[in-house]
Amino acid sequence: MSTAVSDALLEPTRRPVAVATLTDVIDAEVSDKSGFGGTAVKAGYAAAKKLGGNFVTSATDRLLPQFAGALDPFWATKGEQPFGAHLAAQPDAAADALLAVTDAKAASTSHTSAAKVYGSLRGKAKEHVVAALPRLGAAVERLVP
Repeated sequence: MSTAVSDALLEPTRRPVAVATLTDVIDAEVSDKSGFGGTAVKAGYAAAKKLGGNFVTSATDRLLPQFAGALDPFWATKGEQPFGAHLAAQPDAAADALLAVTDAKAASTSHTSAAKVYGSLRGKAKEHVVAALPRLGAAVERLVP
């Protein structure tokens, strides 16, 4: 078993599959949203997708090294527990680690439209990330040998 998510996900032949899989996780999480908050997330996601043909996939690829690095400490402590359950058992720490990546990118991007969309959704982002942890963890576990 690999000791680091980053070793597995950033391996050149595995990276495209990782990006596609994680983009699918994002798509599924957005699709599952409902209610007023879900409508806002879906609208923001649709706006992000309109920024460029493959904006979400490209952003996932660009941020993959930082996301994988943020997940490494959690992977190292998961033991025999499924990774999704391990992340969900420490939702604040896991969500904060992942959001630190997107917060840093939003703060430094020259893409003002993307930053504006992100800023409009950031207030509820943690609850959405927490909800996504089981699915994210399961996807990562499938990708890490």
